[in-house]
Amino acid sequence: MRLARILYGGGPRLARAVAGGYVLDEERVEIAQADAFLLAPSEPTKILAVGWNFPEHIEEMVARLPTRTFPEKLDEPIIFLKPPSSLVPHLGPIVYPSDATRVEHEGELSVVIGARMRRVTPEQAQAGVLGWCCGNDVTERDMQARDRQWWRAKGYDTFAPLGPGLETDTPDPDARILTRVNGETRQQGRVRDMIRDPWQIIAFVSQAVTLLPGDVIMLGTPPGVGPLVPGDTVEVDIEGVGLLSNAVVAE
Repeated sequence: MRLARILYGGGPRLARAVAGGYVLDEERVEIAQADAFLLAPSEPTKILAVGWNFPEHIEEMVARLPTRTFPEKLDEPIIFLKPPSSLVPHLGPIVYPSDATRVEHEGELSVVIGARMRRVTPEQAQAGVLGWCCGNDVTERDMQARDRQWWRAKGYDTFAPLGPGLETDTPDPDARILTRVNGETRQQGRVRDMIRDPWQIIAFVSQAVTLLPGDVIMLGTPPGVGPLVPGDTVEVDIEGVGLLSNAVVAE
């Protein structure tokens, strides 16, 4: 089932997405697409993201390092935080900061948490998911290379596009993850290419951090990350999940 979080009747509502609009099932109200404003799929207390969860992405990033070396095996996933203020919905603008020099796209499958979870197992994690959506872990790459922490490179306002809505069915392992810029395919991979699957990631995070309903985890990006400039339109297209589109504008 496809859900959408919309602004309607003076506040955010979770509605069922249908052709041409939305349905509020409890009130048996149908809303035309033009009469509702699409919001980000959730209002998270935190956005977490996974670094280097696709083998070929690790290879492309290691190739950029001066020494071109990295441990052959990551014993634990690399997890970092993006602030909720970086969230932007489908069709919202990605603002290219005035002090940025290299902004890049990272299209990702993202999971929205539906229940409080603390120290769960991967099996238990499956019962605590609200749904799935497309995400874009936008990154200022030069700052990421310079800074000891990634808060700035990953945390600028609008650097976490998320949407368009929520798909409640778990994506097929063969589902393709595509990122396009101005219609040109830049990134592609499949859900099954992840080093650690979503349930393992949720369980790992929950050992340290209590996950609350609405929280988001971006699950890592396939190879092919590359630059964005003002005037670009970037799309993250995931089979069975949806298509997230955002234009890049100068600050």
